[in-house]
Amino acid sequence: MIAIEQVQEIATKIEILGVDDTTVSILREQYKPIHFTYCMDDDLPNNSPVIEHNSFNLYLIDGREHCLCLTNDYDAATGIVVAEIIPD
Repeated sequence: MIAIEQVQEIATKIEILGVDDTTVSILREQYKPIHFTYCMDDDLPNNSPVIEHNSFNLYLIDGREHCLCLTNDYDAATGIVVAEIIPD
């Protein structure tokens, strides 16, 4: 389970630190045991982020089963995808 407030706090940190591998490494250290993944937003077509920002979107991961999947259920979430948006 990941709290809505926690995801909002993470989004604020990303806004301050910027979207890159270093920021995701910092988040991994500060928010153990949440699993963080970093990718480009266009790698996740047809999915709805839980937080939208002009330079990134955040998606929730459900890792309770054998395969990871995206979810919008905060109670089922075990991780967060930080998806960078590259401006056109």
